Amino acid sequence: MFTGELPLPPHFQADKVGEVWKVPYEARANAARGWAREHALQPASEDRFRIALLLVDVQNTFCIPGFELYVGGRSGSGAVDDNRRLAEFIYRNLGYLTEVSATFDTHQALQIFHATFLIDERGEHPAPYTQVSAEDVRSGRWKFNTAAAVSLGIDSDYGQRHLQHYVDELESRQKFQLTIWPFHAMLGGIGHALVSSIEEAAFFHAIARYSRPDFMLKGFNPLTEHYSAVGPEIRTDPDGKVIGEKSAKFFQKVREFDALLIAGQAKSHCVGWTVADLLEDIQAHDPTLAGKVYLLEDCTSPVVVPGAIDYTDEADAAYRRFAEAGMHLVRSTEPIATWPGLRLPSPAG
Repeated sequence: MFTGELPLPPHFQADKVGEVWKVPYEARANAARGWAREHALQPASEDRFRIALLLVDVQNTFCIPGFELYVGGRSGSGAVDDNRRLAEFIYRNLGYLTEVSATFDTHQALQIFHATFLIDERGEHPAPYTQVSAEDVRSGRWKFNTAAAVSLGIDSDYGQRHLQHYVDELESRQKFQLTIWPFHAMLGGIGHALVSSIEEAAFFHAIARYSRPDFMLKGFNPLTEHYSAVGPEIRTDPDGKVIGEKSAKFFQKVREFDALLIAGQAKSHCVGWTVADLLEDIQAHDPTLAGKVYLLEDCTSPVVVPGAIDYTDEADAAYRRFAEAGMHLVRSTEPIATWPGLRLPSPAG
């Protein structure tokens, strides 16, 4: 008989959450089937109250110390602590979670937010974390790197016009300035992969509940940033041509599931902007649906680069706005049965 919150399975090692390692799939599959029998876990298809867990960019590049854009938050151990709690949350609530889905930030070397896209008058690329303003491009401080044009399938004039259009649009829409990020989430690289402990937990859930994970790539377009999983930052080029579209997939999850839980990295960027775009869709169609969204506040951290940038206050302010709009701010360490608005099944299933 399913008894609600479960114990942590014997294979889980909290002290390995900040490391990269190979998941032993066959061993975990066998263990998951046994775990399901032991705890009377039904197939996810039989859930009467359907809960989706969305993991935004829980990848090595953001979550493992020493990787390219490790999200340490102000504590320095942010993403590691977040993922320890997240893995424990998945295991403890295995019988409640109908689906685990995940987005993957997905990049290559030549993209508008990587140094190779821009040069100065000496032909030098900007350093990581350089903020590029509209005036910087207009004055010629930074310009499009014409050497990248052929590879990108554009001409040099278009590249420069697009760069100016892009930074102008960011400023007119009061978004963050174009940031030159270190190379990260590189397609085909180890940084692109899901954090091992979270991959293991998601795989364990998939076997135990017969629930196929929904994995989604984002951020591949070289001409726009793609913080939000819902859509790119800028969707048209200087000629008005569409270069990226919003996805209705996340709004559909809110409509199709009884609850959507959201965690991941970083609170100030990809998570925060995903939630903001999702809220925009909700408010345009049915504002009451905001009450179906639960933000795991202790499973996400803001971008903080000591001595350079700190987005903690902006992230916290955004989450307050989300709560005011009807979304729920919850903690993974609180029993899910105590969360407001959830109509969970009785321990008997």
